[in-house]
Amino acid sequence: MAIKLKDFQKRWLPKINDVLENEIIPDTDQETLAQSMSYSVNAGGKRLRPLFSLAVLTSLGQSIDHDILKACCALELMHTYSLIHDDLPAMDNDELRRGKPTNHVVYGAGMATLAGDGLQPLAFQWLVDNNLPSAIKSELVLELAKAAGPHGMVAGQADDIHFEGTKLTLSGLQKLDRNKTGALIRYAINAGLIIADVPSTQRKDLLKFAEAYGVAFQIYDDILDVVGTEQQIGKPVHQDATKNTYPNLLGLDKSYAVLQTIVNSARQSLKSASETLSSDLSLLADFCNYFEFKDEK
Repeated sequence: MAIKLKDFQKRWLPKINDVLENEIIPDTDQETLAQSMSYSVNAGGKRLRPLFSLAVLTSLGQSIDHDILKACCALELMHTYSLIHDDLPAMDNDELRRGKPTNHVVYGAGMATLAGDGLQPLAFQWLVDNNLPSAIKSELVLELAKAAGPHGMVAGQADDIHFEGTKLTLSGLQKLDRNKTGALIRYAINAGLIIADVPSTQRKDLLKFAEAYGVAFQIYDDILDVVGTEQQIGKPVHQDATKNTYPNLLGLDKSYAVLQTIVNSARQSLKSASETLSSDLSLLADFCNYFEFKDEK
């Protein structure tokens, strides 16, 4: 019987949170820095990225021990570092994240910067400080470095800053979002495939799903900035008036239409991946229910 996402989250979210709540401080040698790092990591959040990695492993019938769990949680450290730096006065200058004051509001811009600086290498430490096979650890590190670095997430953040106030074409916006948001979501799926030792020739369809999901996730985030509330999304809304977003470029109705098309594409890629991998991937399909469409409101 296929596992439902709600049951999967009930099982794994407490375990993810236990790792994130208890294993940062022992790896940190400065008390305020440790508090600052832990503050943002444990300020809430969906834990989408480690859940994705664990869902791939579960769908492929792989057992998950503590080493694998912690390696999957490493991505949440990388993701949180990016959020801390995004919120800094020199970047988005946001004062609220996940319904709580942002890191620099609580600890100051200098310590917040260092908290992000600490989380980034700690993510790589968590990928290799375990008993996983060396080849798997090596590939995880390489793929995370590419996804998070200047050919991935950081490139997207740079485009976001560089082109603020300049209207991008649709292809330019797609490139920005593919790097800024999509790269780490793609890595989350890829990490599960790497740990499960799936041959690279059999990963293509599931990675297509990941890429489509990343696009959909960013479009939906753009939409929520227009139609959502601060209470609903945990941060100020209507912040993207001068930014390159789908509603600013295409309008709200067209953005919903594109979102629907992308989600349908993601589901189709899952069907292909299910055949390629001879696995039931309905658990991953459940993640598509995160998106609420206009006619469902």
